[in-house]
Amino acid sequence: MSSLVKSVGTIGGLTMVSRLFGFARDMLLARVLGAGLAADAFQLAFTLPNTFRRLFAEGAFSVAFVPMYSRALHGEGGEEAAAKFADDVLALFLWVLLIFSAVAMIVMPGIVWLLAREYQTVPGKFELAVFLSRITFPYLGLISLVAMLSGLLNARSRFAPGAAAPVLLNIVLIAGILIGAEFRGPGGDDRIVALALAISVALAGIAQLAYLWWSVRRAGLKLHIRLPRVTPEVKKLGMLILPATFGAGIYQISQFVDTFFATSLPQGSLTLLKLADRLNQLPLGIVGIALGTAILPMLARHIHSDDGAEAQRLQANAFEIATLLTLPAAAALAICAPAFTAAFFVGGKFTAADGALMANIVVALVAGLPAYVIVKILNPGFFAREDTRTPVWTALASLIVNIAINLYVVERYGIVGLAGATAVSASINCLLLYIILHRRGWFHFTARLGGRILRQLVAVAGMAAALWWLMPQLQAYYAGSVIERIGSLGALCAVGGVTFFAAAFLVGALDKDLIAMLTRRRAKPALTEE
Repeated sequence: MSSLVKSVGTIGGLTMVSRLFGFARDMLLARVLGAGLAADAFQLAFTLPNTFRRLFAEGAFSVAFVPMYSRALHGEGGEEAAAKFADDVLALFLWVLLIFSAVAMIVMPGIVWLLAREYQTVPGKFELAVFLSRITFPYLGLISLVAMLSGLLNARSRFAPGAAAPVLLNIVLIAGILIGAEFRGPGGDDRIVALALAISVALAGIAQLAYLWWSVRRAGLKLHIRLPRVTPEVKKLGMLILPATFGAGIYQISQFVDTFFATSLPQGSLTLLKLADRLNQLPLGIVGIALGTAILPMLARHIHSDDGAEAQRLQANAFEIATLLTLPAAAALAICAPAFTAAFFVGGKFTAADGALMANIVVALVAGLPAYVIVKILNPGFFAREDTRTPVWTALASLIVNIAINLYVVERYGIVGLAGATAVSASINCLLLYIILHRRGWFHFTARLGGRILRQLVAVAGMAAALWWLMPQLQAYYAGSVIERIGSLGALCAVGGVTFFAAAFLVGALDKDLIAMLTRRRAKPALTEE
């Protein structure tokens, strides 16, 4: 538990910094561009490389590469075998990325048409989306190399550089929004801001790659660029990546499905969906990605040493931490969504009506938040065993359900129904993954874990009751002055946090070992100062 919490704390803390910068970026974006033509075009242009990045680079590639690299590193060959494997992968990876990016940029009008053919009905919108997408797409190749370098460091339990790199993206994008707004001026053409943002995406990829390359060299690792060759290990990696692309990326594939349906809805729908997802991504990124990244190399080591008991305990600890943090986060976001959207986003070109609709989207999205996070800690149970095929079938089943529900609800409930369909499909994927892990004897619920989660739910109920009572009491302040907005949201967060953790402590929802470890951490600096 101590090792897991330390790793999750490192990744989650830096991811939280990145998510906060991303939140600030989206606040600026909403106020500067609103939910109109230019905003929708940029959101689509950013969605393409970003979703491919999550799907391939941080999804399929990472879950296949890290266990194989870790096995080489801790096997008989040691550093020499691991370095040779990394060089061989890099040599082929570079060419794949170059060819894929070049082809995608050439056929970009077709890609945009497949995802957003309805944009052609708005003069200039389709053409702007294609132009911006060609500028942003090189980001995919750059960030894919970043993912590989992060994998090298993660296999050595050096999680900080990879988790810190996204901060650079958001800082560069914030600068792009401010520069674009300055060039546009009052009442100017919003396409100027969208262009500045698209250029900033590509520049951010260069900055992230430079930082990770420096981090890898600082760690004493050296990579060599050579002519590509398909070795048995590289071929094995490719065979693992193909199914893992689908199995690890149901959430990202669902993003493409959601984008397709969202672009057929009234203008601004795609922008509202992406901004609402930012609130959903805060706990998902901080908890889910941190846990998934931390346990994969640990789990691979336990499985490689045939220590099934430690593998079970590691996953149970990760599951407990995930529910402890995501259950209250989901409940709080659902109840307080109107307050968050009004306080953070409404203003400038972003209207109160936009904020009200966005709040409903947030409620629908966070219904699946626990499932999104738990999938991140169940998938490594397969990937660490080099089983990337099984998650394909669970992902396929949930994706089919997602599309079927969308065909029914989008016409009737619009963008809110679309968000709800994503939550349902993620929950189905989560359930199927657990059933298979349990039947194979790789992971199972214990009475202790079940009891802990039941106690967490009791604490969540207490927190939800407190927030439900407090929300209308502060209604007048959510869209007030900056001080009023900060004060009202601060009160909601304080009451929710104190109520949940107090209730969790009273009903025994908090792990005693975790409390003792955190207490020792707090006490240690004081002893040092004395």
